Amino acid sequence: MEKIKAYLALTKPRVIELLLVATIPAMLQAQRGEIDLGLVLLTLVGGWMGAASANAFNMVADYDIDQLMRRTRRRPLAKHTVTKGHATVFAWVLMVASFLWLWLLCDSLLAGLFILLTVWFYIYVYTKWLKRRTWQNVIWGGAAGCMPVMVGWAVVTDANGGAFHAGWGSWAQAVILFLIIFFWTPPHTWALGMRYREDYEAAGVPMMPVVKPPLEVTRQILWYTWATVICSLLLVPAAGWVYGVIAVVSGAWFIIRAHGLHNGVKKGVKVKPMNLFFLSNNYLSILFVGLSVDAVIGLETVSEMLGF
Repeated sequence: MEKIKAYLALTKPRVIELLLVATIPAMLQAQRGEIDLGLVLLTLVGGWMGAASANAFNMVADYDIDQLMRRTRRRPLAKHTVTKGHATVFAWVLMVASFLWLWLLCDSLLAGLFILLTVWFYIYVYTKWLKRRTWQNVIWGGAAGCMPVMVGWAVVTDANGGAFHAGWGSWAQAVILFLIIFFWTPPHTWALGMRYREDYEAAGVPMMPVVKPPLEVTRQILWYTWATVICSLLLVPAAGWVYGVIAVVSGAWFIIRAHGLHNGVKKGVKVKPMNLFFLSNNYLSILFVGLSVDAVIGLETVSEMLGF
């Protein structure tokens, strides 16, 4: 049982929650009003294996620094519960299985290729190249976390023979969803980095909170928070009023709290960046649950209401 738990921990289950948060609303929006639950479940399983593979490869690559950081010392490789060799084999099996699953069972070669691209980008571009070299690591490396949207959209595209019922720009909607997560990732990660600054510094990882003063970190958090919310509003024309209301209210909440963190640092008072970290999780969940509900209901879109 301990071995099973260790291998499960290699997949970073809590990180994979982003897969569920991102893939489901993307697929529901693409099938707006016409839900194929079986296809959604198949895609989630295939996508889970791909994300689990990327996370396992990441733990192998970060084996050395995981032993230096308090936050990661309990990971399976750092504790020597699983060997690097076995973890590598496990990751390869998951990656191949994910590709074949999405291609053969979900009937989407494009989705399978997106998974391979995600794993390659996360490991070679982010983990092995950017992470230990530049404070911009999470900005560009975060693109890997946006790919579940593209995977889900590709599956629905192929299931409909390349045709969409969602209208309004078809793949443009997927790109907007991609950008929401892309801009959301830095403030989410930098808030965590502010809390664990000493850990990253000890491991030699140049996260922004390590190499930049707190005021600059919170200023960047603010900019990316605004970019996230603006991108979320770009999707309103393709959705109904339910999503529109939720996007405005949750976006205002996110921005106000980011301003609060920035102003606290500016005034020199003690701040709690983890509050923004947890709030950012809640924001993305609420936003995407709102989009899912909106898509399932299948109400008239805002652009249709306005006659466009």
